Amino acid sequence: MAAPDFDVNKLFPGKFFISTALDVLESKKKMTGHLRRRYIQRAAMAGIVIGVFYLVNYTIVGAFDSMGDTPAQLHVIGKLIGAIAFGWALVFIYYSKSELLTSTMMIVSIGAYYRRITPLLTLRVLGFCYLGNIIGGLFIAVLLRGTTLITGPVLEAMNHAVDVKTGYLAEGFTGWLDLFIRAILCNFMINIAMLLVYNGYLHDDIAKCLAMITSVFVFALLDFEHSVANTVLFMIVGLQDGIPVGPALGNLGIVLLGNLVGGGVLIGFYYAWVNDERDTHLPRLRRHHRR
Repeated sequence: MAAPDFDVNKLFPGKFFISTALDVLESKKKMTGHLRRRYIQRAAMAGIVIGVFYLVNYTIVGAFDSMGDTPAQLHVIGKLIGAIAFGWALVFIYYSKSELLTSTMMIVSIGAYYRRITPLLTLRVLGFCYLGNIIGGLFIAVLLRGTTLITGPVLEAMNHAVDVKTGYLAEGFTGWLDLFIRAILCNFMINIAMLLVYNGYLHDDIAKCLAMITSVFVFALLDFEHSVANTVLFMIVGLQDGIPVGPALGNLGIVLLGNLVGGGVLIGFYYAWVNDERDTHLPRLRRHHRR
Protein backbone atom coordinates (compact mmCIF):
# COMPACT_ATOMS: atom_id res chain seq x y z
CA MET A 1 0.00 0.00 0.00
CA ALA A 2 1.27 3.44 -0.87
CA ALA A 3 1.55 6.04 1.85
CA PRO A 4 0.16 9.47 1.06
CA ASP A 5 2.57 11.78 -0.71
CA PHE A 6 4.01 14.65 1.28
CA ASP A 7 2.27 17.99 0.90
CA VAL A 8 5.05 20.15 -0.52
CA ASN A 9 3.25 23.30 0.57
CA LYS A 10 3.46 22.12 4.18
CA LEU A 11 7.12 21.23 3.88
CA PHE A 12 7.84 24.59 2.25
CA PRO A 13 5.29 26.99 3.80
CA GLY A 14 7.10 30.04 2.43
CA LYS A 15 6.54 29.20 -1.23
CA PHE A 16 3.71 31.73 -1.47
CA PHE A 17 6.01 34.38 -0.03
CA ILE A 18 8.69 33.57 -2.60
CA SER A 19 6.24 33.65 -5.51
CA THR A 20 4.84 36.97 -4.29
CA ALA A 21 8.34 38.42 -3.97
CA LEU A 22 9.22 37.27 -7.48
CA ASP A 23 6.05 38.90 -8.84
CA VAL A 24 7.03 42.14 -7.09
CA LEU A 25 10.49 41.81 -8.63
CA GLU A 26 9.04 41.56 -12.13
CA SER A 27 7.12 44.79 -11.64
CA LYS A 28 10.28 46.54 -10.41
CA LYS A 29 12.23 45.28 -13.42
CA LYS A 30 9.59 46.52 -15.83
CA MET A 31 9.21 49.89 -14.14
CA THR A 32 12.94 50.58 -14.06
CA GLY A 33 13.11 49.63 -17.73
CA HIS A 34 10.07 51.26 -19.35
CA LEU A 35 8.54 53.41 -16.62
CA ARG A 36 11.71 54.69 -15.02
CA ARG A 37 10.40 58.15 -14.20
CA ARG A 38 7.31 56.69 -12.52
CA TYR A 39 9.47 54.30 -10.51
CA ILE A 40 11.67 57.15 -9.28
CA GLN A 41 8.57 59.14 -8.38
CA ARG A 42 7.23 56.23 -6.33
CA ALA A 43 10.58 55.94 -4.58
CA ALA A 44 10.61 59.70 -3.95
CA MET A 45 7.28 59.39 -2.17
CA ALA A 46 8.85 56.91 0.24
CA GLY A 47 11.57 59.47 1.02
CA ILE A 48 8.94 62.14 1.68
CA VAL A 49 6.95 59.85 3.98
CA ILE A 50 10.06 58.97 5.98
CA GLY A 51 10.95 62.66 6.28
CA VAL A 52 7.51 63.59 7.61
CA PHE A 53 7.33 60.75 10.10
CA TYR A 54 10.90 61.34 11.23
CA LEU A 55 9.86 64.92 11.97
CA VAL A 56 6.96 63.57 14.06
CA ASN A 57 9.34 61.25 15.90
CA TYR A 58 11.82 63.98 16.83
CA THR A 59 9.07 66.46 17.65
CA ILE A 60 7.79 64.01 20.26
CA VAL A 61 11.29 63.29 21.58
CA GLY A 62 12.10 67.01 21.71
CA ALA A 63 8.86 67.83 23.51
CA PHE A 64 9.58 65.31 26.29
CA ASP A 65 13.22 66.40 26.50
CA SER A 66 12.19 70.00 27.16
CA MET A 67 9.75 69.36 29.99
CA GLY A 68 10.13 68.48 33.66
CA ASP A 69 13.08 68.13 36.02
CA THR A 70 13.94 64.54 35.10
CA PRO A 71 14.95 64.77 31.43
CA ALA A 72 16.52 61.30 31.33
CA GLN A 73 13.32 59.53 32.32
CA LEU A 74 11.19 61.76 30.11
CA HIS A 75 13.53 61.18 27.19
CA VAL A 76 12.85 57.45 27.40
CA ILE A 77 9.09 58.08 27.35
CA GLY A 78 9.41 60.45 24.40
CA LYS A 79 11.58 57.98 22.52
CA LEU A 80 9.06 55.21 23.17
CA ILE A 81 6.10 57.23 21.87
CA GLY A 82 8.12 58.64 18.99
CA ALA A 83 9.13 55.16 17.87
CA ILE A 84 5.50 54.06 17.82
CA ALA A 85 4.54 57.09 15.74
CA PHE A 86 7.44 56.52 13.34
CA GLY A 87 6.29 52.93 12.87
CA TRP A 88 3.41 54.17 10.74
CA ALA A 89 5.88 55.32 8.07
CA LEU A 90 6.25 51.78 6.71
CA VAL A 91 2.47 51.35 6.64
CA PHE A 92 2.05 54.52 4.58
CA ILE A 93 4.85 53.47 2.23
CA TYR A 94 3.36 50.00 1.71
CA TYR A 95 -0.23 51.07 1.11
CA SER A 96 0.73 54.03 -1.10
CA LYS A 97 2.72 51.60 -3.29
CA SER A 98 5.87 53.62 -2.77
CA GLU A 99 9.32 52.14 -3.31
CA LEU A 100 11.74 51.79 -0.39
CA LEU A 101 15.37 50.73 -0.85
CA THR A 102 15.63 48.49 2.20
CA SER A 103 12.69 46.24 1.32
CA THR A 104 13.81 46.21 -2.32
CA MET A 105 17.11 44.69 -1.13
CA MET A 106 15.16 41.63 0.00
CA ILE A 107 13.24 41.39 -3.28
CA VAL A 108 16.31 41.53 -5.54
CA SER A 109 18.14 39.02 -3.34
CA ILE A 110 15.35 36.50 -3.79
CA GLY A 111 15.43 37.20 -7.51
CA ALA A 112 19.20 36.71 -7.59
CA TYR A 113 18.90 33.35 -5.84
CA TYR A 114 16.40 32.11 -8.41
CA ARG A 115 18.37 33.74 -11.25
CA ARG A 116 15.51 36.02 -12.20
CA ILE A 117 17.72 39.11 -12.22
CA THR A 118 21.28 39.84 -13.35
CA PRO A 119 23.85 41.73 -11.25
CA LEU A 120 23.63 44.72 -13.60
CA LEU A 121 19.85 44.79 -13.42
CA THR A 122 20.05 44.46 -9.63
CA LEU A 123 22.20 47.58 -9.47
CA ARG A 124 19.72 49.36 -11.74
CA VAL A 125 16.73 48.54 -9.55
CA LEU A 126 18.52 49.41 -6.30
CA GLY A 127 20.17 52.50 -7.78
CA PHE A 128 16.98 54.08 -9.09
CA CYS A 129 15.15 53.22 -5.88
CA TYR A 130 17.79 54.90 -3.72
CA LEU A 131 17.92 57.87 -6.10
CA GLY A 132 14.18 58.34 -5.71
CA ASN A 133 14.39 58.01 -1.92
CA ILE A 134 17.10 60.70 -1.91
CA ILE A 135 15.07 63.02 -4.14
CA GLY A 136 12.04 62.68 -1.87
CA GLY A 137 14.12 63.24 1.23
CA LEU A 138 15.76 66.31 -0.29
CA PHE A 139 12.35 67.66 -1.29
CA ILE A 140 10.98 67.44 2.25
CA ALA A 141 14.26 68.82 3.64
CA VAL A 142 13.95 71.90 1.40
CA LEU A 143 10.33 72.39 2.41
CA LEU A 144 11.16 72.13 6.10
CA ARG A 145 13.98 74.65 5.67
CA GLY A 146 11.34 77.27 4.92
CA THR A 147 9.34 76.57 8.09
CA THR A 148 9.78 76.93 11.85
CA LEU A 149 8.92 73.27 12.43
CA ILE A 150 12.53 72.35 13.14
CA THR A 151 13.61 74.70 15.90
CA GLY A 152 14.50 74.50 19.59
CA PRO A 153 14.11 71.04 21.15
CA VAL A 154 13.24 69.40 17.82
CA LEU A 155 16.45 70.59 16.18
CA GLU A 156 18.42 69.66 19.30
CA ALA A 157 17.03 66.13 19.18
CA MET A 158 17.87 65.80 15.49
CA ASN A 159 21.38 67.21 15.99
CA HIS A 160 21.95 64.75 18.82
CA ALA A 161 20.89 61.89 16.53
CA VAL A 162 23.31 63.06 13.83
CA ASP A 163 26.13 63.32 16.38
CA VAL A 164 25.50 59.76 17.54
CA LYS A 165 25.25 58.35 14.02
CA THR A 166 28.40 60.06 12.76
CA GLY A 167 30.22 59.42 16.04
CA TYR A 168 30.56 55.71 15.28
CA LEU A 169 33.13 56.54 12.61
CA ALA A 170 35.45 58.18 15.15
CA GLU A 171 35.56 55.06 17.34
CA GLY A 172 37.61 53.00 14.91
CA PHE A 173 36.87 49.38 14.10
CA THR A 174 34.65 48.80 17.15
CA GLY A 175 32.44 51.74 16.16
CA TRP A 176 32.26 50.58 12.56
CA LEU A 177 31.32 47.07 13.68
CA ASP A 178 28.69 48.44 16.06
CA LEU A 179 27.19 50.50 13.22
CA PHE A 180 27.31 47.56 10.81
CA ILE A 181 25.52 45.20 13.21
CA ARG A 182 22.87 47.81 13.99
CA ALA A 183 22.26 48.14 10.24
CA ILE A 184 21.97 44.36 9.85
CA LEU A 185 19.40 44.14 12.64
CA CYS A 186 17.48 47.11 11.27
CA ASN A 187 16.79 45.63 7.87
CA PHE A 188 16.23 42.21 9.36
CA MET A 189 13.33 43.73 11.31
CA ILE A 190 11.98 45.67 8.32
CA ASN A 191 11.97 42.65 6.06
CA ILE A 192 10.71 40.13 8.58
CA ALA A 193 7.65 42.38 8.65
CA MET A 194 7.45 42.38 4.86
CA LEU A 195 7.74 38.59 4.92
CA LEU A 196 4.68 38.48 7.21
CA VAL A 197 2.84 40.82 4.86
CA TYR A 198 3.74 38.86 1.70
CA ASN A 199 3.46 35.27 2.94
CA GLY A 200 -0.31 34.96 2.62
CA TYR A 201 -0.98 34.12 6.28
CA LEU A 202 -2.00 37.65 7.29
CA HIS A 203 -5.27 38.47 5.55
CA ASP A 204 -6.40 41.30 7.81
CA ASP A 205 -5.07 44.79 7.09
CA ILE A 206 -4.90 45.53 10.82
CA ALA A 207 -2.58 42.55 11.34
CA LYS A 208 -0.37 43.69 8.47
CA CYS A 209 -0.23 47.22 9.90
CA LEU A 210 0.69 45.90 13.35
CA ALA A 211 3.51 43.80 11.87
CA MET A 212 4.98 46.80 10.07
CA ILE A 213 4.52 49.21 12.98
CA THR A 214 6.13 46.76 15.40
CA SER A 215 9.17 46.18 13.19
CA VAL A 216 9.87 49.90 12.78
CA PHE A 217 9.17 50.49 16.47
CA VAL A 218 11.86 47.98 17.39
CA PHE A 219 14.49 49.50 15.12
CA ALA A 220 13.68 53.09 16.12
CA LEU A 221 13.58 52.36 19.86
CA LEU A 222 16.82 50.35 19.86
CA ASP A 223 18.65 52.82 17.59
CA PHE A 224 19.21 50.41 14.73
CA GLU A 225 20.53 52.02 11.56
CA HIS A 226 18.39 52.50 8.44
CA SER A 227 20.13 53.79 5.32
CA VAL A 228 17.21 55.75 3.87
CA ALA A 229 16.11 57.19 7.21
CA ASN A 230 19.71 58.28 7.89
CA THR A 231 19.98 59.82 4.44
CA VAL A 232 16.81 61.84 4.97
CA LEU A 233 17.86 62.89 8.49
CA PHE A 234 21.27 64.04 7.26
CA MET A 235 19.69 66.15 4.51
CA ILE A 236 17.14 67.74 6.85
CA VAL A 237 19.72 68.63 9.50
CA GLY A 238 22.30 69.54 6.88
CA LEU A 239 20.06 72.25 5.44
CA GLN A 240 19.25 73.53 8.93
CA ASP A 241 22.57 73.51 10.79
CA GLY A 242 25.07 71.70 8.61
CA ILE A 243 26.59 68.27 9.24
CA PRO A 244 30.06 66.68 8.99
CA VAL A 245 29.85 65.41 5.42
CA GLY A 246 32.69 62.87 5.56
CA PRO A 247 31.43 60.98 8.63
CA ALA A 248 27.86 61.15 7.29
CA LEU A 249 28.92 59.53 4.01
CA GLY A 250 30.93 56.95 5.95
CA ASN A 251 27.88 56.17 8.03
CA LEU A 252 25.76 55.66 4.93
CA GLY A 253 28.33 53.42 3.27
CA ILE A 254 28.52 51.06 6.25
CA VAL A 255 24.77 51.15 6.88
CA LEU A 256 23.96 50.36 3.25
CA LEU A 257 26.15 47.25 3.45
CA GLY A 258 24.63 46.22 6.77
CA ASN A 259 21.09 46.72 5.48
CA LEU A 260 21.94 44.58 2.46
CA VAL A 261 23.11 41.76 4.74
CA GLY A 262 20.11 42.06 7.07
CA GLY A 263 17.43 42.22 4.40
CA GLY A 264 19.17 40.59 1.46
CA VAL A 265 21.04 37.71 3.10
CA LEU A 266 19.26 36.98 6.40
CA ILE A 267 15.77 37.31 4.90
CA GLY A 268 16.00 37.23 1.10
CA PHE A 269 18.64 34.55 0.46
CA TYR A 270 17.77 32.55 3.57
CA TYR A 271 14.06 32.22 2.84
CA ALA A 272 14.72 31.65 -0.86
CA TRP A 273 17.03 28.75 0.03
CA VAL A 274 14.93 27.24 2.83
CA ASN A 275 11.86 27.19 0.55
CA ASP A 276 13.67 25.80 -2.49
CA GLU A 277 12.49 22.23 -3.05
CA ARG A 278 14.49 21.75 -6.27
CA ASP A 279 17.47 20.04 -4.58
CA THR A 280 15.62 18.00 -1.95
CA HIS A 281 15.08 14.23 -1.79
CA LEU A 282 11.30 14.35 -1.75
CA PRO A 283 10.89 11.74 -4.54
CA ARG A 284 13.21 9.35 -2.59
CA LEU A 285 11.19 9.91 0.58
CA ARG A 286 8.02 8.98 -1.26
CA ARG A 287 9.62 5.75 -2.50
CA HIS A 288 10.77 4.83 0.99
CA HIS A 289 7.19 5.01 2.22
CA ARG A 290 5.96 2.43 -0.30
CA ARG A 291 5.47 -1.17 0.77
